Amino acid sequence: MSDRPVRFGLIGFGAWGQHHANAITVTDGAELVAIAARSDASVAAAKEKYPDAAVYNDYRELVAREDLDFVDVVVPSHLHHAVATAVLQAGKHLLLEKPMGVSMEECDDMIRIANQQDRLFAVGHELRLSSMWGKAKELIDEGFIGDPLYALVELSRNPYRQGADGWRYDIDRVGSWILEEPIHFFDLARWYLERAGQPERIYATANSRQPGRPELQDNFSAIMHFSGGSYAVVSQTLAAFEHHQTAKITGTKGALWASWSGAQDRTRHPTFSLRGFDGNEVVTIPIDKPTGELFELEDQVARVVQAHRSGVPLHCTADDGRWSVAMCLAAEASVRSGNIVSISDYIS
Repeated sequence: MSDRPVRFGLIGFGAWGQHHANAITVTDGAELVAIAARSDASVAAAKEKYPDAAVYNDYRELVAREDLDFVDVVVPSHLHHAVATAVLQAGKHLLLEKPMGVSMEECDDMIRIANQQDRLFAVGHELRLSSMWGKAKELIDEGFIGDPLYALVELSRNPYRQGADGWRYDIDRVGSWILEEPIHFFDLARWYLERAGQPERIYATANSRQPGRPELQDNFSAIMHFSGGSYAVVSQTLAAFEHHQTAKITGTKGALWASWSGAQDRTRHPTFSLRGFDGNEVVTIPIDKPTGELFELEDQVARVVQAHRSGVPLHCTADDGRWSVAMCLAAEASVRSGNIVSISDYIS
């Protein structure tokens, strides 16, 4: 165990990558040593914002450095496998934005390399670290609702940002819109219902409000059955306004209802609440600090620092990230076929 700063490299300095950079710099025990950005404008912005960090146009130059402990990868989805593989093969620990990959083959290859290199491999499902979404999980584990039977995770929001060069609206680069944001909700559903076994089968449907672009699924819903008899509903619309997320979990004894709202997803001034019914009374459950993905990014960096320094478990392992991809790919297959799809066909 060492008390020296954990030295981070960051690959990707777009809008979300800049939030990652800030999360690293404000976290005790973390130091942002190097940044790789693709465009000249992003390189210039990184140099101006972080003059003490080395900045590169080519991520391979960053990966080749010998003074990095962790590399945080925040690039478009279709680049995750190539960049993450380079990081792991260079012997660095890895924090990889979701989705872990756009295919099961990519996920399996990255896990294989991480195991060969004996490297930590965390996937960016930062909602698990939320003071509210995480508190719901604690209450479930404590038996507050009894045995969990049902979970609904739902989002109503404004349309996605385009992303650099419009990559988020290019299905060949984004992979699937189910992999883009609903993947977080599949992860939460599996996490909340883990006492009910693992997801087994799924039925999903979706549509688009964009003529000629059915692959861009503005409205999406899925129902997922677990081996122990519980089930989850994951639903999202991108054809609404602002950013409003809800999770409802019911069990044999009680229920939880969490809600979060903000003018944007990346606000530091949201409204949020967690209410519960323990079988006897309805209570408002206090949340000890603000919740939102900008706060959770900071918590995520803090967790990987702790994992590196003292062996604290990662919040989301590569195996968890692989499960999330499998659920999303099965849901996408169900949308295309109109049939119930076995998740085991993807996870086995």
